[in-house]
Amino acid sequence: MSGDLAHAALLLVDLQNDFLHPQGAYGRGGQSCADIAALPARLAPLAQAFRAKGGLVIATLFTLVPGRGGEPIISPHLKQMRPFLGRGDFAPGSWGQAVVDELQPVDASVEKLAYSAFYMTRLDWLLRKLGITRLVVGGIVTNGGVASTVRDAHVRDIDVTVLSDGCAAFSPEVHRVSIDALRPVAKVMSVDECARALFQ
Repeated sequence: MSGDLAHAALLLVDLQNDFLHPQGAYGRGGQSCADIAALPARLAPLAQAFRAKGGLVIATLFTLVPGRGGEPIISPHLKQMRPFLGRGDFAPGSWGQAVVDELQPVDASVEKLAYSAFYMTRLDWLLRKLGITRLVVGGIVTNGGVASTVRDAHVRDIDVTVLSDGCAAFSPEVHRVSIDALRPVAKVMSVDECARALFQ
């Protein structure tokens, strides 16, 4: 991790207002989580260090695309789990879709429609155009967007590091199991370990 980070990026998965802010969709729906809420403050210094060493900060933005009559297109499994989601939530260009203020600005962002940030998005194209071959991944949720994105990066031969305390899930046990399950396809480091490695 040390040295020139010209080919590295910190990938922030779904750290958006509608997920994290008390006035966002999940906050209004009563779906808050202390472990998730703590991530922006923990990751912000690492994002600054990445930029200082020549790396990029890229954010994925979970998005609900408006369909007929402006109603969001929501997959059946998500609608079943999160029935409170509705019109305007995670809408393209909205405040709720945006990355939380603590992690702004980001160098690039990619809208995503499902768990993996590679599924039907421009992320693979963007990484290739920017010459990115190494990703450090943090965000939410560990067992969903993070795990799917990390595995898809692995099959594309991208060198991936997962931040063990830079990710979170709604259950600490689910988070722990998910991190352990990613060890065969990614390096695992804490945020502090990663920050120290940047300055070796």
